[in-house]
Amino acid sequence: MPGERVRVLWVIKGLGAGGAERLLVSLARVSDRRRFHLTVAYVLPHKDALVSELAAAGVEVVPLLTEAPRGALRRNVAWARKLRQLLKRGDYDVVHTHSPVVAGVTRLLRLTLGKRTRPAMVSTEHNSWNSYVPATRWLNAVLHRRDDLRFAVSTECRNSMWRRWRPEVEVLAHGVVLEDYTTAPGRREEVRKELGIDPAGIVICTVANLRREKGYPELLDAAAVITQADSRAVFLAAGQGALADMLHREHERLRLGNRFRFLGQVDDVPNLLTAADIFVLPSRYEGQPIAIMEALCVGLPVVATRVGGIPEQVRHGVEGLLVPPRDTHALVAALTTLIEDEERRRRMGLAARDRGQAFDIRLACRRLERGYMELAYGRATVHGPGRQGAPRILRPRGAAASFRRLRDRARR
Repeated sequence: MPGERVRVLWVIKGLGAGGAERLLVSLARVSDRRRFHLTVAYVLPHKDALVSELAAAGVEVVPLLTEAPRGALRRNVAWARKLRQLLKRGDYDVVHTHSPVVAGVTRLLRLTLGKRTRPAMVSTEHNSWNSYVPATRWLNAVLHRRDDLRFAVSTECRNSMWRRWRPEVEVLAHGVVLEDYTTAPGRREEVRKELGIDPAGIVICTVANLRREKGYPELLDAAAVITQADSRAVFLAAGQGALADMLHREHERLRLGNRFRFLGQVDDVPNLLTAADIFVLPSRYEGQPIAIMEALCVGLPVVATRVGGIPEQVRHGVEGLLVPPRDTHALVAALTTLIEDEERRRRMGLAARDRGQAFDIRLACRRLERGYMELAYGRATVHGPGRQGAPRILRPRGAAASFRRLRDRARR
């Protein structure tokens, strides 16, 4: 089978500018195209901000809905039917899901295929199961054993799953393309000038979609206190989302004016971060936020909440300060500490840059590619916690079918 590429289908809810979605772009950019053919299928037609970036990276992109039929049932039936057709005709060796509902449906659809055409199943959990509605949690719990390989983006994410499944879930933190975060000399001053920010200003930046779980209500309240106390403080927020109207009304009520700026979607996040002094992410729950990895790579001290995988990224007192979620007073105190202590910001920034090197997307990509190859060629292993080096052979359901397809394609 020399020269035959393993065909991988990634399936995700949408391709908006979120962390899991941007992860696929980074993986696509560093993947070995001599060995892998990549396709992405996504459900929500209006969440398409990253389609062009994936296409530019050489990935085939397939929308499962070109328009959204009225009614949730009709929409779900429509995209599920399209996904089944794709699975049946695509001759895929591996299907890898990145959204909880999509994962549950994909597992069911895969079982409707003949064994010769059934791809191996891989899933990645990007959030705590505690953040899912009961129906989604139940769907994943019941069908989870249908996977051939399972990943979670953080230890906290894995530990939120049913206890019996945890030993079969591998924590894979993913990462970013490190070379994107090399800053040219003088770029910080240029970006600040473009944004109209005083050179002496203290810029606190966040990168997060405008959703309640990202802690924007707490951040706005904290900004109102801080900007009243310190005239140097300026807040920048990159992201868009369903909460935009409500947050803008709250922004007006707090009279934050130009001291807190909603920038909308920002395509060049590393460029924006070069203008900042502090990165903040007051999320109420998280998986393993890409935005914090980006901030670390740029060398920014981080103020964030102690939720999800964040404590695995940022050590309290080393690369930043961690506070409880939904605690505006603690958030104000942590931000004020860094605003007032330039030397501490500098030390934490240096530690952050060193820490950022651990989040090289190539490390995660090589692990995924090894898993894809093992599944495609009929031999898959998974390492549970505390069992490094002790492979467990999985049932070769999809893997055997993938092996036969590779063999048949090589003979043609």
